[in-house]
Amino acid sequence: MKDQTKNRVVAIGFIFILIMIFFSNILIKDKQVSVAERRKLTQLPKITFKNIVDGKVTQTFEKYAADQFVGRDFFRSVKAFNSIEILKQRDNNKLFEKEGAIYKIEYPLNTNNVKKSAAKINAVYDKYLKDNHVYYAIIPDKNYYLKDDDHLKMDYEELQKIMKNEIKNMQYIDITTSLSLEDFYKTDIHWKQENLQKVVNTIQNGMNLEKNAFQIQYDKIDVGDFYGVYYGQLGIKVLPDKMYILNNQTIENCITYNYETKESGKIYDKKASSDKYDVYLSGATPLITIKNPNTTNNKELLLFRDSFGSSLAPLLIENYSKITLIDLRYMSSKLLDQYIKFENQDVLFLYSSLILNQDILK
Repeated sequence: MKDQTKNRVVAIGFIFILIMIFFSNILIKDKQVSVAERRKLTQLPKITFKNIVDGKVTQTFEKYAADQFVGRDFFRSVKAFNSIEILKQRDNNKLFEKEGAIYKIEYPLNTNNVKKSAAKINAVYDKYLKDNHVYYAIIPDKNYYLKDDDHLKMDYEELQKIMKNEIKNMQYIDITTSLSLEDFYKTDIHWKQENLQKVVNTIQNGMNLEKNAFQIQYDKIDVGDFYGVYYGQLGIKVLPDKMYILNNQTIENCITYNYETKESGKIYDKKASSDKYDVYLSGATPLITIKNPNTTNNKELLLFRDSFGSSLAPLLIENYSKITLIDLRYMSSKLLDQYIKFENQDVLFLYSSLILNQDILK
């Protein structure tokens, strides 16, 4: 009798928990974004006859249910802890922790995507840049510098070889030896701005620019703890990074213009969104300019870039009266001449290996 009573209590308790979870998922308002994962969450699909026939409702609803499940971040943490700490798996959804830092497995090298990325860069050159001084550099992701034989890596040497073979009429600037593992955030993919002086120096030398990075004085300003994109994705707690910005009077006096928001501002957005990396030029945007009123040299840099360029551009502004940053992930190259007059500029294509390994440039 006691066992029967115990079984009934367990069964009723289990049913009660299921009911609570069910109604919680119905009553709690859906979230638009996951702060921890730094991404938009799937929303309730629009139910139409066409979507039902195409199967889109079922597919989208599965993603919606997973994204909006109550306590999702908690259950993700439990799963990650179980996978890595209990089952001793090498990674959890391609993410792994090593010596307090988080990495993501980027494998394999997609040679077709790299060639497509190179072709799109060449197309921009052919259409707009034949009368300009054009350079390109590749940013290895931090796995390149990780001495780890337990996890797969893409073939970075082959990526560089393909780019050198495919890219035409541009001078290559090799920045791989100007970086080390310590120059990247432990919880994020990006590099640390305060550690970029060697990179800036290499680029300045490669582009025959006058000022050397080591001759420029900066104030190193602490902007607080930084929980990078990998921190939320892995779901296992590690110590956050510290984020700093490099500032001086030249940077402070610069004015930015964002063509998407049609707003002017400063280089550093200290009221950045939940992603603190957006402190650099207010985050991802298709087209933004920086004007430097402290110089009269009339030199302009066109920087074709991904998110890494946001933290690098402020360190190059000493050399230019204007820097225009173009992100071809969000803007079609066919529209460029509507906003930019191509005439005797310096041009730098600066892309990470992660971007080149995908076919996402427009």
